[in-house]
Amino acid sequence: MGDTVDVRQRILAANEAAAAELRRSFQAQGTLVVNLISSPGSGKTTLLERTVERLAPGLRLAAVEGDIATERDAERLRRMGIPARQILTGGACHLDARQVQTALAEAAFPPVDVLFIENVGNLICPTSYDLGEDFKVALLSVTEGADKPFKYPAIFARAEVAVITKADLLPHVDFDLEAVRAQVAILRPGGEFFVTSSRTGEGIEAWCALLERRLEAKRA
Repeated sequence: MGDTVDVRQRILAANEAAAAELRRSFQAQGTLVVNLISSPGSGKTTLLERTVERLAPGLRLAAVEGDIATERDAERLRRMGIPARQILTGGACHLDARQVQTALAEAAFPPVDVLFIENVGNLICPTSYDLGEDFKVALLSVTEGADKPFKYPAIFARAEVAVITKADLLPHVDFDLEAVRAQVAILRPGGEFFVTSSRTGEGIEAWCALLERRLEAKRA
């Protein structure tokens, strides 16, 4: 048991060192970095597509996509006109900072204003791994159930922003939005909370305005 704990501590320490290097680089470049974490199928990539539609005319955007297999998510974003690099984890349930370092070195992105890191679909494993981001975003679709924040408290406590997705389905599912809002407020007092629908556009303007404010604040 002790050896297992020691190995995990060494892994996390190495990750923290790599994340610190990334953070210094992002700060020097004035790049806002957003780490999106959710269960599979919550709508992360679709939210990013709507975000690109709204922000790309005025801001330089790029994405690093984490997935167990296939480059479909990166391909979707490249079709939107932004550079995107896929990281295939081969079964691993999260991204780590060294993988992001390698992906960025290989991708050689031009200077960007906002870098999105779409993590592997999982509400547990990615929580502990700092990727040098400015903040984490926890996404929860209305099809997943209203008990998720208290069932997965670590990510909702660490994420500065919670985004409810697929709100257009609220009339058709049993999802207590106010209960979720209350749970998130307990886990992350003062955190940002957005209700969105990539299909209807609900909440997308407010979400994008947050990104613009955070970028402006970082560069102030």
